[in-house]
Amino acid sequence: MSKPVFVGAAVAIVTPFYENGGINFGELKKLIEFQIAEGIDSIVICGSTGEAATMTEEEHVAAIKFAVETVAGRVPVIAGTGSNDTAFGVELTKKAYELGADAALLVTPYYNKCTQEGLFRHYAKIAEAVPDLPIILYNVPSRTNVNISPELLKRLSVYENIIGVKECNFGQVPEIYSLCGDRYNLYSGEDGLAVPMVSLGAKGVISVIANIMPRETSKMIHEYMDGNTDAARDMQIRFIPLVKAMFCEVNPIPVKEAMNILGWNVGPCRLPLCEMSSANHDKVVEVLKGYDTSAMNSYIAK
Repeated sequence: MSKPVFVGAAVAIVTPFYENGGINFGELKKLIEFQIAEGIDSIVICGSTGEAATMTEEEHVAAIKFAVETVAGRVPVIAGTGSNDTAFGVELTKKAYELGADAALLVTPYYNKCTQEGLFRHYAKIAEAVPDLPIILYNVPSRTNVNISPELLKRLSVYENIIGVKECNFGQVPEIYSLCGDRYNLYSGEDGLAVPMVSLGAKGVISVIANIMPRETSKMIHEYMDGNTDAARDMQIRFIPLVKAMFCEVNPIPVKEAMNILGWNVGPCRLPLCEMSSANHDKVVEVLKGYDTSAMNSYIAK
């Protein structure tokens, strides 16, 4: 098995924006410090939840650099560097490596709708360009219309720096293990299926709800791994209303709405994502009342 970048829960951290659209680095620092203090196992910067698709190259690089410097080695930093343009993906992943990221998270190319052969060549090109940087593939067919098949993962296993998969296609997880054994470290890309994924052998979750409840999300995974399976199951079930609320509209609209409701200043999403409907806003407000979010209060006040 490849060495995992982390075990437990990684937060797919939001990117705070000012109303005029610029990155609010002051608020990002507070978010990072809160996550580390609450025991998160890793931080993913510039992922889908971080709205990387709307960032300029300069912003993307600046956010990765800021996260690496702010975290300062306390937990692994995973940089989202995926692109539907292979050449750009290569350059951005190289830059993340130079900036000191601990790993790269590479989403499947979106819109192009490439074949499995094209997908193989895409990932092979990036893996060959940064052989010393651990790479986690990100399979989210619902957003990209491309699936990394278990057979393709078997083929990609020749690249030793491709060490893991953030998997959102839960149904193929048993087949991945059947074909690839323990070659890859799998992570759930679905908050609502984190414990089921770990029960099949996954190393944890890359989480949206951890933006709000990092300690509890990490604890849920570690409880299972420590043999406290009933406790982990109960935590997973208790999280379901929050998970449903955080995906009542497309991510990251609800999680940013929730964080602003709770007192953070993460600002709006960038177009084409917009503010959520008033009805869903009210649902989020009501769901949040069922969870203890007091741990974040001292960080919000800074």
